Amino acid sequence: MTGGWRRPIQALRRRLLREINSTVHGAELHLERYDRPPGDPGLFGAASVVWRVHEHPAGMLVGGFAALMLQSLHPVAMRAVAEHSDYRTDPTGRLHRTARFVSTTTLGSSAAAEAAIAGVRNIHRYVRGFDATGRPYRADDPELLCWVHTAEVSCFLQGHQVFAGKRKLSGAGCDAYLAEVALIGELLGADGVPDSRAAVADYLTRVRGQLHAGPESLEVVALLRGFGRSGRERLAVRVLTNAAIGILPDWARTELGIRRGWAVRRLWDRPVARLLGAVMVWACGLSPIRAAAHARARAGVRAGG
Repeated sequence: MTGGWRRPIQALRRRLLREINSTVHGAELHLERYDRPPGDPGLFGAASVVWRVHEHPAGMLVGGFAALMLQSLHPVAMRAVAEHSDYRTDPTGRLHRTARFVSTTTLGSSAAAEAAIAGVRNIHRYVRGFDATGRPYRADDPELLCWVHTAEVSCFLQGHQVFAGKRKLSGAGCDAYLAEVALIGELLGADGVPDSRAAVADYLTRVRGQLHAGPESLEVVALLRGFGRSGRERLAVRVLTNAAIGILPDWARTELGIRRGWAVRRLWDRPVARLLGAVMVWACGLSPIRAAAHARARAGVRAGG
């Protein structure tokens, strides 16, 4: 009788995993980036805090949506995205490419991670233009790269802390995550990457005067809140986006014109997102990307033992 119940439950779990992977990564997972060569730890290794944070699907998605909204407040970064990205015409493709980059640099082999970073750096060489004041910008500007990296990883960390439950990090663990993940920003060409909570807070205080919402920023929020290829997908994204709004700094919500009261954010948005997140964590326990990465890393341990 137990086995009879287990089969449909496992089938449901696999179906949910396929839907999550299709939404986030696309049809092809490219497992060759994760399953070889045996013993290669990648850029961080299975014992790293980066693996721990980036393996939490709900925390990463909520943090990722928050990062997109926060990043949009930098006028130059948003100008570059608006002029050189297809996020308006192909938002799903944009999500897939971003998710693949994050997962490859985190869980992928050393060669796959380095190739992904080299690919982005090569694209950045050709992203040039002029901001609203007529000053030239370029995507490989070390200061601009520092903003994009810091906004992203600080939101990833905040998403993890809110949705990881008992697996949330200690204060020292949070600092360790930021110190480890700074490597990605540095390899992309960023300068002065903050590597602790105190450094991130100081950095955000320093750049605060440069940040404001333009028409494209508001467009990003609207695009995220309506994202999805089906009714079920749109509902899930709306739940996660509402939760993402709740982890933004107060000043960022104000800049974006988001009026969603504390009670709604804390007493409705966050509990509903935690419920959805628990389902996602359950489904993603079967993640072929995670399984391939851990098997690759463990192969070296077995060989060494």
